[in-house]
Amino acid sequence: MLRVIRRVWMPLLIAAVLAVGGFAVLRVRGIFGADSFASSADNNAKDAVPYNPKTLVYEVFGEPGAMADVNYFNEDAQPTRVDAVQLPWSFKIVSILPSLSGNIVAQGNGDTIGCRIIVNGEVKVERVSNEHNAYIYCLVKSA
Repeated sequence: MLRVIRRVWMPLLIAAVLAVGGFAVLRVRGIFGADSFASSADNNAKDAVPYNPKTLVYEVFGEPGAMADVNYFNEDAQPTRVDAVQLPWSFKIVSILPSLSGNIVAQGNGDTIGCRIIVNGEVKVERVSNEHNAYIYCLVKSA
């Protein structure tokens, strides 16, 4: 008899601990009302109404005939580089996202360069720099 008890006491103890633990989990879930699982096979959820489209326009301007290297955020908010564009330069983004972030950086070979970010026809930021190989940036955090 002692030999049988030595062989089965550990599996019996594990089974008892699992049973007590499972019972405790069920009781705690019942106390806090977690035993009712909300499930719905009904697909009556309404589609989200799209936001009004936003128009964001980047503009870089400077001396006539000047060239510039331009970096900006595209419609997917990814940095994009355009080298040696002739000024004035502009880029238009139309998006239905609830918010846009506009950022443009430019360096020209002239002595004057400026940038402007226009959102839905309203100038949000405009800057001008007057120096040799002028450098400029414009930033709109939330459009």
